[in-house]
Amino acid sequence: MRSDLANDILRLTAQHLLLVLSAMAVAILLGVPAGILLTRRPVFRKWLLGFASVMQTIPSLALFGFLIPIPLIGGIGPRTVIVSLVLYALLPILRNTFVGIVNVDAAVVESAVAMGMTDAQVLRQVQLPLAEQTILAGIRVATVTTIGTATIAAAIGGGGLGVFIFRGLASVDSTQILAGAVPAALLALMADWGLGWIERRLSPA
Repeated sequence: MRSDLANDILRLTAQHLLLVLSAMAVAILLGVPAGILLTRRPVFRKWLLGFASVMQTIPSLALFGFLIPIPLIGGIGPRTVIVSLVLYALLPILRNTFVGIVNVDAAVVESAVAMGMTDAQVLRQVQLPLAEQTILAGIRVATVTTIGTATIAAAIGGGGLGVFIFRGLASVDSTQILAGAVPAALLALMADWGLGWIERRLSPA
């Protein structure tokens, strides 16, 4: 029995990690370029930041309900869960990328321009390296939040550690609940510690 439980924990932890890693990969690929766009095209700031803010305020189960009927991205299963997690993770990544770049010392940017750098070179060689700690802080927040939110995936057949939690709540079985809650909490703590360590490494001495 214990062997079966251990195997289930490993299997569902792997599912949970796959959901989180998939969602974070997409969120970073969308959020960082969008944050850069906001620094170059101010007209989009209100709309993009507003959209990301609204997405984060919608309760998880309600967002699942909105997405399930939508063709291609909806339905029951991991696909809808990943789309939801991406929408939740966008705001901190988008906002921190924008804030990190616009807060780079104007004198440093002006010096780079005076040296003949193009806008793309200033971004790549000056602004992004100086903003990377702030950007990573946004990714760290998004990752930890996504690990927690992914436990709701089981509600629509998305798998992950939430399967134990929902199963335990339905049967009033604290062992099942802990089998899902403890690994999820450990994953969040490990992600927070690991990304925090990288942040400190990037911090100027």
